[in-house]
Amino acid sequence: MQDWLPWSLLLFSLTCDTRAFYVPGVAPINFHQNDPVEIKAVKLTSSRTQLPYEYYSLPFCQPSKITYKAENLGEVLRGDRIVNTPFQVLMNSEKKCEVLCSQTNKPVTLTVEQSRLVAERITEDYYVHLIADNLPVATRLELYSNRDGDDKKKEKDVQFEHGYRLGFTDVNKIYLHNHLSFILYYHREDLEEDQEHTYRVVRFEVIPQSIRLEDIKADEKSSCTLPEGTNSSPQEIDPTKENQLYFTYSVHWEESDIKWASRWDTYLTMSDVQIHWFSIINSVVVVFFLSGILSMIIIRTLRKDIANYNKEDDIEDTMEESGWKLVHGDVFRPPQYPMILSSLLGSGIQLFCMILIVIFVAMLGMLSPSSRGALMTTACFLFMFMGVFGGFSAGRLYRTLKGHRWKKGAFCTATLYPGVVFGICFVLNCFIWGKHSSGAVPFPTMVALLCMWFGISLPLVYLGYYFGFRKQPYDNPVRTNQIPRQIPEQRWYMNRFVGILMAGILPFGAMFIELFFIFSAIWENQFYYLFGFLFLVFIILVVSCSQISIVMVYFQLCAEDYRWWWRNFLVSGGSAFYVLVYAIFYFVNKLDIVEFIPSLLYFGYTALMVLSFWLLTGTIGFYAAYMFVRKIYAAVKID
Repeated sequence: MQDWLPWSLLLFSLTCDTRAFYVPGVAPINFHQNDPVEIKAVKLTSSRTQLPYEYYSLPFCQPSKITYKAENLGEVLRGDRIVNTPFQVLMNSEKKCEVLCSQTNKPVTLTVEQSRLVAERITEDYYVHLIADNLPVATRLELYSNRDGDDKKKEKDVQFEHGYRLGFTDVNKIYLHNHLSFILYYHREDLEEDQEHTYRVVRFEVIPQSIRLEDIKADEKSSCTLPEGTNSSPQEIDPTKENQLYFTYSVHWEESDIKWASRWDTYLTMSDVQIHWFSIINSVVVVFFLSGILSMIIIRTLRKDIANYNKEDDIEDTMEESGWKLVHGDVFRPPQYPMILSSLLGSGIQLFCMILIVIFVAMLGMLSPSSRGALMTTACFLFMFMGVFGGFSAGRLYRTLKGHRWKKGAFCTATLYPGVVFGICFVLNCFIWGKHSSGAVPFPTMVALLCMWFGISLPLVYLGYYFGFRKQPYDNPVRTNQIPRQIPEQRWYMNRFVGILMAGILPFGAMFIELFFIFSAIWENQFYYLFGFLFLVFIILVVSCSQISIVMVYFQLCAEDYRWWWRNFLVSGGSAFYVLVYAIFYFVNKLDIVEFIPSLLYFGYTALMVLSFWLLTGTIGFYAAYMFVRKIYAAVKID
């Protein structure tokens, strides 16, 4: 345990430091007094429907000219549609109350259709996401962990919710948040004498309120007066008729000690890091303890086996005792469908390289949430460029398995896994299109992705495959017999499915806590930025997958079953089965999804995650087992 202390401290410093980095390409903006601070809208989201919508899909007040921001690939895939809004906010300038979209102080009239749409979005728990100076808006929640009256003030726990609720329901009535109280925090920069002060935005909060039309007094200059205290009634939206209301906002500025470099801390420290630490250290200790035991058993048993096999006398007795040497003439016999196996393993290597680089770069703080969509854009491009490594490994393995049609093999590697992913995404995208959601990938983006696939990834896979196929195949230490050996009847616990259940527990146990945070980030619109933890968990996953795979292939060869290629690949990815079970558990217990299309989206994307995770863990396990098998058969003397 003492050995882990320095590593834990190093990791803690990494996870803390990443928040204070200046991200490349994201520089601070200095504002002077009364400079305009633009408020932009990102999208509307709901964890109940999983369908994002663009801001102006609802009848909000619009500026004279609507301008959409040019977006990167990641932002488009996430469903972000960043657009300007009519809110007029000036640096360090207060606004008591201002009416939106009202030139002659007349209220806005929502048609029956618009009222029905707004009411539907409120009942579906939609949140509105705005940004000021690239900082997302948050709603302050004050929670009381101790319910005793005396201790309320002491035990107040402040948390922040992303965005603000569109409205709320109460006793079958629907109310819209039509007044927004913006609270912006600025940090005053230290300057030399005789220079004008500059300010930087460091936090953006909102208090949404529902105030009925009769309680808001508006004048000719678009100013308004709000009712005092809690005397007002909320603004009801009746979906069966036209509704009249005012959209209003107020602006309040406060000075803050928070520096610009640390302004994202509020959003990134929402989860309880202490629980995270305990669970991660627990996973590390348990996994390495079990890995140590497994390694010890394997190494001790193997040394004994190899010593016995290499004794020149008494060879016949030892052959009856243990079984893995008996299959030496068949253990490297090429499996069925070698092209498909090598193609899947090539895609697995491609995924492995992409995930490793993305997590490492993100851990160094270069993929901050402030550079929107950077993580997804980087992942897409890296997967394309890693095709050269995937192709090389697939080509070399295909040659080792006595394959001859390298061009067909290269095409299979470049299209099999990406084709399945593209096919599922396209089908899901059609359903999202049908719902007019901003989460639907536009047709030009889809064409661009296809061009990247066939213009970058495919040629790189062919290039890698060509050199991999020309390279000397892997050197197998024993010759393969011409006639296959008969396989004895196997025990029940050597069944493939039992193997998947046994092999998947350890890797899944190492990462299921991280999985909860990742699922929360994907399905509940949370920020995930604990990449220091994730990198450690990824290393543990690689180690545990490798060791479990070696143990499973050892038991299989001892049972005189030499058909280990496909079985090991399937069994090593056993933790993907547990990820699927966990995803179903999460859907039932954590999410409030009831409609067909959101459920279809959830299980469609979950299927892609499970497939990718199976390819990743299966590839790690396969290569570990292959190295192990070559090593042990090279260590024994074969007549």
